[in-house]
Amino acid sequence: MHRANIAQYECGWKGGGIFLFGVNDANNLLIPNDTAGYANYLNTSGAVANGGLALAQNTLLPIVAKTAQNGQTSFGLHPSVQELATLYTGGQLAFLANVGTLSQPVTRALYLAPAAPVPANLFSHADQQQQWQTLEMDGFYKSGWAGRLADNVEPIYNMSSQFPPITSVAGSAIFATGQSTKPYAMIPGTTPGLTGYGASVSGQQALQQLLTFDTGVSLVQATSSITSNSLTDSKILSAALASAPTLATIFPATGLGNQLKQVAQILSVRSALGLSRQVFFCSLGGFDTHSNQIAIQGPLLQQLSQAVSAFYSATVELNLAQSVITFTMSDFSRTFQPASDGGTDHAWGSVQLIVGGAVKRGDIYGTLPEFALAGPNDAGNNGRWIPTTSIDQYGATLAKWFGVSAANLAPIFPNLSNFSTNNLGFVG
Repeated sequence: MHRANIAQYECGWKGGGIFLFGVNDANNLLIPNDTAGYANYLNTSGAVANGGLALAQNTLLPIVAKTAQNGQTSFGLHPSVQELATLYTGGQLAFLANVGTLSQPVTRALYLAPAAPVPANLFSHADQQQQWQTLEMDGFYKSGWAGRLADNVEPIYNMSSQFPPITSVAGSAIFATGQSTKPYAMIPGTTPGLTGYGASVSGQQALQQLLTFDTGVSLVQATSSITSNSLTDSKILSAALASAPTLATIFPATGLGNQLKQVAQILSVRSALGLSRQVFFCSLGGFDTHSNQIAIQGPLLQQLSQAVSAFYSATVELNLAQSVITFTMSDFSRTFQPASDGGTDHAWGSVQLIVGGAVKRGDIYGTLPEFALAGPNDAGNNGRWIPTTSIDQYGATLAKWFGVSAANLAPIFPNLSNFSTNNLGFVG
């Protein structure tokens, strides 16, 4: 979701999540760069020159980060994320280590035990994507946690608005669907509204009349209501965007760049929409790198890096940097040990990014796994890290910043009570 999330400013908080579909290999995004850590990484992943995935140490973008285990430690970022490295050193980006789908804390011993308390259909793309977005770990998906968050803040912060508090610029997503809140979805770069009728007022009026006709069939009535609401929302947004200022920030002409540019344009007319709290959903796909990972992951990470950097610059231009947070999500992670054909297999706990002016400076939050095959954090013997932080904790930290009271977290984050903390500390 893309949003400016929470602190209380004149414009309110907004936030946006970027879902990296297909599973970004976090082990090749944030890499131990001290002598022992890099040697272990190189030994396990193998040099690229020999068919492995370990990036050459002299190509990494060096950073220093404070970790829970070792204090200040050297790390290297993938060479394709120069813009993210700049945001990190500037204090606008933090990493959250080893986060993933969990309904309760799980150790290696628990995972290997009969009837292990793990999410349904673990390592399945479709199931883990749904679980990331809904926090329902049993396979029954009813609403998304951003939608439930919007349900909570709607009567407090968005009472006067006639426009939905959640907008998806990446298609339909259960993440953005609440129990009462329904998202507005649009294609970036297009004019919101009805297409195919041109300037024909009579044609549009005829459709509106058709949509309000009582058919007596509940399914048809529900569909007509959804379509009618969408047309109304499109009209409101189109009118607001007609007066949108021209942004000086230059966005990359990529899929994600266009999505984030559209989000920035909507943020620029926030006053006209009357929303004090907004959530946005974006996505970038193609990360399912079972083979040829080196050639595939680099350009995708570059697209992510350039688009997120441009979006942050736009929030600065709009005087919103302190009230907007952008964060990433992804199905799971990929194995530390490479598979055949220059790729990696499905894994579990991953590293995610949080970007914005309210982010606390340059650290790695959560707990990094011990990078040891068949070690205490491995679900097997090839580096499938068992998460040490849950998505509920991740989301609850954002939600509290967004304005949700501690008493109202439980309905939004159903597994939160099983974990020791509901604030991971990465936002001020």
